Amino acid sequence: MPGTDVGKRDHGRALRARDKPGGAGQLAALIEARIAAGELRPGDRLDPVRAVAATLGLAPNTVAAAYRTLGERGFVIGEGRRGTFVATRPPIALPADEQVPPELVDLASGVPDPDLLPALAPALAAISSRHATYGEPAVDAVLGDLLRADLERDGVDAGNLCVVGGALDGIERTLAAHLRPGDRVGVEDPGYPSVTELVGAMSFRAVPVAVDAFGPRPEAVDAAVGRGVAALIVTPRAQNPTGAALDEGRAAELRSLLAEAPHVVVIEDDHAGRVAGRPYRSLVADADRPWATVRSVAKSLGPDLRLAALVGDSRTVQRVAGRQTLGAGWVSHLLQRIVAHLLADPELDSVLERASTVYAHRRAAAVDVLRAGGHDVVGRSGLNLWLPVDDEGSVVAGMQRLGFAVRSGARFRSAAAPGVRLSIAAADVGTVEQAAAAILAVIGSQQGSRSV
Repeated sequence: MPGTDVGKRDHGRALRARDKPGGAGQLAALIEARIAAGELRPGDRLDPVRAVAATLGLAPNTVAAAYRTLGERGFVIGEGRRGTFVATRPPIALPADEQVPPELVDLASGVPDPDLLPALAPALAAISSRHATYGEPAVDAVLGDLLRADLERDGVDAGNLCVVGGALDGIERTLAAHLRPGDRVGVEDPGYPSVTELVGAMSFRAVPVAVDAFGPRPEAVDAAVGRGVAALIVTPRAQNPTGAALDEGRAAELRSLLAEAPHVVVIEDDHAGRVAGRPYRSLVADADRPWATVRSVAKSLGPDLRLAALVGDSRTVQRVAGRQTLGAGWVSHLLQRIVAHLLADPELDSVLERASTVYAHRRAAAVDVLRAGGHDVVGRSGLNLWLPVDDEGSVVAGMQRLGFAVRSGARFRSAAAPGVRLSIAAADVGTVEQAAAAILAVIGSQQGSRSV
């Protein structure tokens, strides 16, 4: 399937005639067990329905039903005539396989630079040690005021607010509040794979929406609406993997287009917040529609602070907050107090401004080298750049030989053209420039070998 570098294998190697299950449910459970055991890896291709039916002595309809069940649970993804593949991130605990070797310069992980995050020790020392208990408001009053002020500074209506456990938690809860299994959801292409995989795991159907340097392309959004999407997930700035960011012209164009589809739930994922390096441009300002803006603190304050503000229309926020009370109940008040202390720190503005400036300098350094070498590159904001290439795997391998780890674009894209992602977050300007020059050398050697 698009979105993985893993070589395709047939699952017939894992299924044998003596494993014959009694029905579709047992076959689905058997394949799930093979995935959990690592015998089927992310990206592996499952045998065609008729081949499995012949091997196991089952009716083709039984095998098709098992595949359908696995797809509804997010374990596999059907790619039409290409076949059915194990999801890149199936909803089951798997061993980590994407650790960057310590001998390589890490331009693959995309995590924020620890040196640019605010210090945690003062917040930990200052927060109240009082125990929160059942029956207290789900949102700490001080934190709620600070989150509202932060969002309203960017023109986002924060009258309805709840606190969730991070950006993906907010996206998941918003989708669950409005959609039914089988509904279509517009997702950016290339885009953050966890979003696409979450959509599949929730039994929704992902519809790719092409992205350029300024965010979702209007004709792609229009096409997705024409295909009947019930929701659209957009990253207004610091888009992962491309670093795309809406400008006012693109935002206005998309607002006008979406005004003709008021039934579509629009979810804005502002995961980078104030370190994105671009102003916030909203698609839902003054919108009379179901919507949610999710602003995480992971990139600006620290990845382990699993907290995000979720604001939206009253019905959406009421549904999300109400469902939260039936499960987790609330996000830890200790965590909320830590975040509130960080947000209230008078030094925070300068910390975040410095981080935004440093990330911008690193992006610009890479972009300048790549464009001087004659290559187009996307990277207007955030922690990542996207470089179109002909052969993703060869570029990744070539960079490894030169001592750099970059991420193949295959994991991030569906219908989009090939590319590689460079994460500039944790590398200084000199290292970023060296990496950009190394990519030019790798691409140049490939082109030279093809011309011989």
